[in-house]
Amino acid sequence: MTGVRWGLLLDIALKHISRRRRQTLVAVSGVAVGVGFFLAVSALMVGSQNDFIRQLIDAAPHIIVSDELRSRPPQPGVRAVPGGVAALRGYKVRTEVRGLKGWPAILAMANAIPGGLGSPSLTGGITLRLGGREEALSIVGVEPDIESKISTIEDNLRVGHLRDLESVQGGIIVGEDLAERLGIGVGDIIAATSASGATRSLRIVGLFKRGQSQLGPSFGYMLLREAQSLLGRPFIINRIGIRLSDPYEAQQVAAGIEARFGYKAESWQERSADILSLLVTRNVIMYSVVSAILLVASFGIYTVVSNSVADKRRDIAILRSIGFSELDLQLIFVTEGLILAVVGVLSGWLLGYGLMAILTSLKFPIAGEIEHLPLDRGVRQYAIAAGASLVAGAIAAWLPARKAARVDPVDILRGAA
Repeated sequence: MTGVRWGLLLDIALKHISRRRRQTLVAVSGVAVGVGFFLAVSALMVGSQNDFIRQLIDAAPHIIVSDELRSRPPQPGVRAVPGGVAALRGYKVRTEVRGLKGWPAILAMANAIPGGLGSPSLTGGITLRLGGREEALSIVGVEPDIESKISTIEDNLRVGHLRDLESVQGGIIVGEDLAERLGIGVGDIIAATSASGATRSLRIVGLFKRGQSQLGPSFGYMLLREAQSLLGRPFIINRIGIRLSDPYEAQQVAAGIEARFGYKAESWQERSADILSLLVTRNVIMYSVVSAILLVASFGIYTVVSNSVADKRRDIAILRSIGFSELDLQLIFVTEGLILAVVGVLSGWLLGYGLMAILTSLKFPIAGEIEHLPLDRGVRQYAIAAGASLVAGAIAAWLPARKAARVDPVDILRGAA
């Protein structure tokens, strides 16, 4: 089709639209409102999801290597005679000391990964005693300089710093809830007893903020060597946290570590599998709802083009009689729908931008701090809204256009005469 013919079809479509200004305005407004609210809702939902995943990734190391095994190792007799007919019963399982064997090699492998960093730690349980009250506490012995680089513990402290563990002998960081239950604060001393019977005094050097679920209400942090001494496990660690430059490679790296050393290496994706599956379901529901908004908005285009077809039946017959093909007529009315959709999309982008600006300005007090709504203002949402609106508008215009192109010009002109 030549450029002149395209120009003629476009000119006819514009004239049809300009002569039905009220219906045109209603159709454009419908698309604009649909696109605007699509952008606002999707920006809010996607932004909150991205913020949640970011917190999920940053809250803990991307990979946690623990002194657990996925499956029980086979007995020596089974390894010696694989597939043998002998059955082993009544054997006594050897008690093994828990901890990561050969952990320096695991740590070296983690640090050898480009952008990777591993942090050794020891976890165990102790009992805090003060004034006749007792509280169970799970302690984590860490190296403060390394741990602060692989997790967001430092950001979750209400009082104190992680490095204070190095400057205060017997220092420990606990949660605000635990401190309130025991009636203690920073600088106070409390007695601690481990499962091995070791007892010593600890000094509170920091407090975690309330509501930090990833840390747990009964977790405390100590210096690694002091935790090893209190738990009676010198030179032993039972966990290595690994942070990667690209967190989405965690699953692949964890599988490699587990295959080489045998210990359970759990990526953040594995730890949060249930949550991530719920987010997929949430996305399906979200896009279904906002797509329905755009679909409803396209009915305005369908109405405008249908009325245009009904009012222009005699003009259609004349165009057919002077040589316009069925395709030409379809293109005229589909072009009308696309023009309405394009104007509606541009207006909707402005409306959506304004709605997002309003949502961004809202402030919410959460846990004593002022928070803003996380929004995703990426180009992707604008492109999805535009693409869905243009497709819906083209289909809504094509349905009556197909009917218009199939009319018999002879019958129409004869009836008009």
